[in-house]
Amino acid sequence: MRSRHSGGPAASQPRGPLGILFLIVFLDLLGFSFVIPLYPEYKVHFRMTGLQVTLLSTCYSLAQFIFAPILGRLSDRVGRKPVLLYSLIGSSIAFYLFGAAQSVWLLFVSRIADGISGGNIATAQAYIADVTTKENRARGMGIIGAAFGMGFILGPAIGGLLGRYGLGVPAFAACGLAAVNSLLVALVLPESRTLPTATPATGKRTSSVGRLLAGLRHPVLGNVLTVVLLNMIAFAALENTIGLLTKDRFGFDQTHNGYLFAGIGVTMAIIQGGLIGRLVKRHGEARLVLAGVVMTGLGLLLIPLAPTVPLLLLAGLPMALGNGIYTPSVNSLVSKAAHDDEQGATLGLSQGLSSLGRILGPVAGGLLYDRYGPGAPLLGGAALMVVCLIFALRAFQQHREPAPVPA
Repeated sequence: MRSRHSGGPAASQPRGPLGILFLIVFLDLLGFSFVIPLYPEYKVHFRMTGLQVTLLSTCYSLAQFIFAPILGRLSDRVGRKPVLLYSLIGSSIAFYLFGAAQSVWLLFVSRIADGISGGNIATAQAYIADVTTKENRARGMGIIGAAFGMGFILGPAIGGLLGRYGLGVPAFAACGLAAVNSLLVALVLPESRTLPTATPATGKRTSSVGRLLAGLRHPVLGNVLTVVLLNMIAFAALENTIGLLTKDRFGFDQTHNGYLFAGIGVTMAIIQGGLIGRLVKRHGEARLVLAGVVMTGLGLLLIPLAPTVPLLLLAGLPMALGNGIYTPSVNSLVSKAAHDDEQGATLGLSQGLSSLGRILGPVAGGLLYDRYGPGAPLLGGAALMVVCLIFALRAFQQHREPAPVPA
């Protein structure tokens, strides 16, 4: 069943637009991750405190938490293409400001601006929902996940090389990539929604908070959104502290940690780009979300207990596999539980909750690391995944043919 507002070539020939969308998301994540390795250099150059450096990421996630649902809902009303175009132009401007910044306050302005315009992932997911059937929804979402993985694998390495030619060069390169991306959207990507000429009155408009509460009350969607938030808190704590653990216990430097993250990214990209479609056809999204939560929790438990590097790599395998099958499956479940006219808003809400998890996770992980040692953030994440499993089980039990969220 396709969205009743989908049409044209995007609906009848989805492969072409999906390939274009993969390239758009890949280039976007590639540019975004260019600047990640340079945060320590910015800390020295601008004489920033450690807290100020971490707040650069926090303010971006906070702005995205607020604005991603708004942009998602806007894409339901005006179409996916205009919102994608706005997001990419906004990101291009924000990266230019970041590269040209001569003060700390301008760095923060640039990251907040990028967070405000950063609704492109939720809009891309809504585009996927427009041009795929429910049976192929998870496979389509896997394309986004694969683009994510490849962007984060290559981006930091390329950004580190570009940084040798000047502190602002990676940000200017990201600015250029975003500009190229905006041209790609404007000239090549077809609109996925056939918008009605007039929007009928549907009663009192619901606020963002009201839509969040309504979504959480939905029998399937509420549990799935809770899983999204809890999983991201645990994963963000892992992302921001595993480098500290490997340095403290095994003497890893930046290069070794880069190889570790690259291995995780490659594993996730292989699953999301090639295997997820067959897995969903055989097991269904709800079972895969359940399996992904269990495997991720197992990895979080085993990694801090590993006494040697080979066992560390072996312990990280279930975490990488779990997130590889979890991410496209949970996005597909969110999309299926949403009304056809609310795809952008609901997927934007899911992305907003992910951003909230990226705010809470590093803070919780840092506090646990300082108080209890390098393994505590991951063990705390494993404990949180037990709670996450409870909500995943509830979603699995209630998942038959999800009733759509009222528009």
